[in-house]
Amino acid sequence: MAENSTSVMEFILIGFQLHAGLQLCLFFVFLAFYLITMGGNLGMILLIQNDPQLQTPMYFFLSHLSFLDICYSSVIVPQLLETLRTDKMVITYERCATQFFFFTLYASTECFLLAVMAYDRYVAVCNPLLYAITMTPQTRLGLVAAAYAGAMVNSVVRTGCTFSISFCKSNQVDFFFCDLPPLLKLACSETRPRERVIFLLAFLVITTSISVILISYVFIIWAILKIRTTGGKAKTFSTCTSHMTAVAIFFGTLIFMYLKGNMGKSLWEDKIVSVFYTVVIPMLNPMIYSLRNKEVKEALQKVLKRVRVSQAE
Repeated sequence: MAENSTSVMEFILIGFQLHAGLQLCLFFVFLAFYLITMGGNLGMILLIQNDPQLQTPMYFFLSHLSFLDICYSSVIVPQLLETLRTDKMVITYERCATQFFFFTLYASTECFLLAVMAYDRYVAVCNPLLYAITMTPQTRLGLVAAAYAGAMVNSVVRTGCTFSISFCKSNQVDFFFCDLPPLLKLACSETRPRERVIFLLAFLVITTSISVILISYVFIIWAILKIRTTGGKAKTFSTCTSHMTAVAIFFGTLIFMYLKGNMGKSLWEDKIVSVFYTVVIPMLNPMIYSLRNKEVKEALQKVLKRVRVSQAE
């Protein structure tokens, strides 16, 4: 960060600047969402780890998705709650950069992991006889490690480009966490070369992930169309619906936020969309995979049955 001649040592997160009563209401709503997120995703991880029926590649990747949802929600939501409680929050320059780095890391990893999960569904549907041979424990670990490695590169470059900018216009960030659009508004040095690098990386991460997902589902749909019975088609397609729902919500939000550009967008729109993917989506994922998944529901029923039996004794 040799070029950074900024005198800014800390940032003030403005948050939402709403009526005190409304902010208090939002505090309890987001707190409830965060507790559901933590409980749902942690419960999903424990359920997968302790049920033999769920010891498959698909649920291995799902447990990592739940872990990522816990992590990137926890990077943002506690600070969001503090901002709502106090109206403003002071955050050091170093803490802001650290938050920016880890949020980028976890969000990018989730992009790649959703692509990995699409590939897993492709192998399961199109090559079921080779599924166990293809998706070995070593292959699973390698795919997850590759997702983290790709995300790490993006996170290092994105954070380095952002925090090599000189911030001297103000130290007030009109947002509830350290994200790119509001930070760029504080820059007093030339940002366009760095912005090009940042948005090129975002474009590569999102388009690479979406390309893998789309190609996988083209082959999946082709394989499903070859199935003769309607019941067989429905059963095969049902194994993919949860993943497709999660992909549509997650990538739809990211595309709107980072690839749409600044035309016609306000910081208020950015705040609303950011709340959706930092607070709501991590809460929805375990619901999507549990409510629409027969095996998860059966595993959950077994756990609840054991609890009732133990309480009766």
